Amino acid sequence: MAAFRGPKVWLWRWRRNPLRRPGDALEAWIMLAAWTLTVLGGVLGGLLATQNVEHGLARERAEWHTVPARLTENAPTTSTPGAPGSGGDMVWAKVHWSAPDGSARSGQARVFAGSSLGTTVTVWTDREGQLVTRPATPSQARLRASLVGVLVGVSVAGVPFVGGRLVRGRLERRRLEEWDAEWERVDPLWGRKTI
Repeated sequence: MAAFRGPKVWLWRWRRNPLRRPGDALEAWIMLAAWTLTVLGGVLGGLLATQNVEHGLARERAEWHTVPARLTENAPTTSTPGAPGSGGDMVWAKVHWSAPDGSARSGQARVFAGSSLGTTVTVWTDREGQLVTRPATPSQARLRASLVGVLVGVSVAGVPFVGGRLVRGRLERRRLEEWDAEWERVDPLWGRKTI
C-alpha cells in the first residue's frame, strides 16, 4: 500500500488540491484530534495520577505512626542457625496493642523469628489504631508515583491512539472500495481489459 503513495508531503490533506477528496480532509482532522488527545491525555493523565499517588503516600506518612505492641505467643522459630531474632528472619505472630482511644487491639504482625511471649515489638497503625504496613519513604513514594503515572499516562494515551488508528483504517478501506467502484465504472470505457 505504501509503495503507491509516493513521497511524504506534510500537511497535504489541508492544501488546496483538485484531487483531494472530502475523506482526505476528514481523515486529517480525525488524526489531528487523535494525536492531540493522545499527547495531552497521556501527559495530563500521567501527571494527575503521579500527584494523587504522591499525595496519598504523603498522607499515609503523616497519619500512620508506630506504637509498641506485645507478643501474645511465642513467635515460630525457623531453621536458620544462630540465636533467635539475630538472623533477621521475620515471621508472623499474634500481638496486642492499645488504639489511640485506649481500646485493646490484637492482630498479626511480622516479628523476629523465635521472639518470646511478652516481647515488645513496634507495629505501624493508622488513625483508628488498625495495623498497617510501614509507609513508603519519600524516595519510595516518588518511585511508586512515577511508575503509576507512566502506566496511567500510557493507558490514557492508548485509547485515542487506538481509536484514531481504527477510524483511519476504516477510512482507508472505504477509500479503496470507492476506488474499486470508480475503476469498475471507468475501465469499460477504455475498450479493453487492463487485467
